[in-house]
Amino acid sequence: MCTTCGCGTGETRVAGKAVSAPEDAQAVDAVREMPQLSGEGSGGASGIAQGAHAVDAHQHPDSRRQFHMPTHSHGHGSEHAHVPSAIQESTTPSRMVQIERDILAKNDGYAAENRRRLEERGIFALNLVSSPGSGKTSLLCRTIEALKTQLTIVVIEGDQQTSRDAERIRATGVAAVQINTGKGCHLDAHMVGHALHDLAPADDSLLLIENVGNLVCPAAFDLGEAHKVVILSVTEGEDKPLKYPGMFHAASLMVLNKVDLLPYLSFDSALAIRYALQVNPALQVIPLSATTGEGFEPWLAWLRAGCAASQEKKAAMVASLRQRIAELERKLREALASQIHTHHFADAAVGKASTDHLMASG
Repeated sequence: MCTTCGCGTGETRVAGKAVSAPEDAQAVDAVREMPQLSGEGSGGASGIAQGAHAVDAHQHPDSRRQFHMPTHSHGHGSEHAHVPSAIQESTTPSRMVQIERDILAKNDGYAAENRRRLEERGIFALNLVSSPGSGKTSLLCRTIEALKTQLTIVVIEGDQQTSRDAERIRATGVAAVQINTGKGCHLDAHMVGHALHDLAPADDSLLLIENVGNLVCPAAFDLGEAHKVVILSVTEGEDKPLKYPGMFHAASLMVLNKVDLLPYLSFDSALAIRYALQVNPALQVIPLSATTGEGFEPWLAWLRAGCAASQEKKAAMVASLRQRIAELERKLREALASQIHTHHFADAAVGKASTDHLMASG
């Protein structure tokens, strides 16, 4: 899957059901079989992730296929490309770049379709990313308990193995779908499309996507979310934003979690925030504790505002569509009236000509 970590493919499961390997993975396997430039033969590799999918590689039997990739792709370059190192060794640099771009472009196509469908339905979708152990699931559980009477909330959980996090989420009373990536190190838009098919979120809901714990690979893969939210805990180093700038640059919000532990640690919150803003000056920051609830209200207010904005955007889209329909109907009525008037004029002209002819004959 990844140039960086070499994780594997073919093991993804959504809600316990296997997701078939994409055509792109088969194509890369074929590239892997090519002899190396040195003439030493092909090297072993585990293949690319489920993130690379051909158009219509998977279809659903009903209309819920709406959450899958459109029939076009978007060009996209990235400094982080998900192709195993063994494949890099077995092909030319230009071919390698093309494979990397194709993979990311296809993912972007799926993500664009996910985003379009989510926006049409007023669903506010967030992609929560962090290192393992930052407290993402605890943050989600406390958030759900605080908002579930105000908002409809659904969750997609991403982990390499087990459904423990999805079970924790379901215990709060909201729907959750577990994606297990196997050896994969991140979620991608195609996996999320499958999960959305199973989850069937209601209009105007809040969709929380907990990505696999990893500060590298998820930065490059758009899922169709409105925002990436990066969680940094005070039990990590203040310099995490400098060490993993791609993720902090891609995020709209940083949640600084576990602030209740600050009295027992030497963590410098101001320095961590300064480093994060150095990477991304537009980054919003909310310090809080998912354990005690300290600082939680700004986070909840940010979520409420995001949901309201998504619903307003949907309402504006509906109003614009209705206005367009009304305009087309008006033009149609005018065209029909003009056509009727023309026919009447033509009929009158024919009648007068016939009368004139009869009178002339008499």
